[in-house]
Amino acid sequence: MNQVRQMWRIVEPIHAVLYYAPEVYAEAKQLGHPVDVRWPSYFAWRAAPLGAAGAAAVSSAFYSFSPRMVAEHIPGVWRVSDPETVLARRWPAVDRALRALLGDTVDGPEMAEAAALARRAAEAADTAGRPLAAANRDLGWSGRPHVDLWQAATVLREHRGDGHIAAAVTAGFGPCELLVSFAAAGAAPPEVFASRGWTPEEWAESRRSLVTRGWLDPDGVPTGSGAAARAELEDRTDTLAAAPWRELGPATGRFAQLAGPMAARIAASGLLPKQSTLGMRTDI
Repeated sequence: MNQVRQMWRIVEPIHAVLYYAPEVYAEAKQLGHPVDVRWPSYFAWRAAPLGAAGAAAVSSAFYSFSPRMVAEHIPGVWRVSDPETVLARRWPAVDRALRALLGDTVDGPEMAEAAALARRAAEAADTAGRPLAAANRDLGWSGRPHVDLWQAATVLREHRGDGHIAAAVTAGFGPCELLVSFAAAGAAPPEVFASRGWTPEEWAESRRSLVTRGWLDPDGVPTGSGAAARAELEDRTDTLAAAPWRELGPATGRFAQLAGPMAARIAASGLLPKQSTLGMRTDI
């Protein structure tokens, strides 16, 4: 695995605490969002840096979600709590969640060092054409190392995600096609990707499109050209995500040494799903 992808596998679990921690759900409930299902608070927490964005803007930024699913939550979540109020509760929620997950580590010198390195990487990220990365970096820093580690991880994962979307558009993968191709490559079972809200008919149509293009065979298995297109997409994503880690240079290894065990502890906690649409597993 190349270094850039390894760094993503460290920052992603740290960021994902926002969507699964009970402490975060408790904050969302206080804001008035339903917490019996994941999505109302997910859309509020993740989209809030964009301001009171409408469904079309959020669909564009999130890309792989069905626009119909996005419209079920956006702009409705802003009638429950406006983006400024959501953002005011985001860092306190993360503070509580990370303290529960990492214990005394949050107040230790290694956390402070990891946060400083992560912030340096995040501040080196080029946010031109990357709306989610830019909006999150505009929020600044909390001054608390463990929260700033999370904030930097968020900027870095959205920076990578924004670049992934640009690479997908350039390669010709539509939103649902992107998921179909990833499922076909074995990243996760198709039912995991159903969380993005596409209907079985839309999924089948995207699969037919990839077959017509020669990227899947009639049984839904990637062809040689399809596998190459997907590999090129992932390689391009890595290339577009590399600049922050080039800025750290040799210190990237030190960041991995510090933050890797923290990410592993989060992954091993049982908080995150065993499989996700990102192709990560927490049960291996």
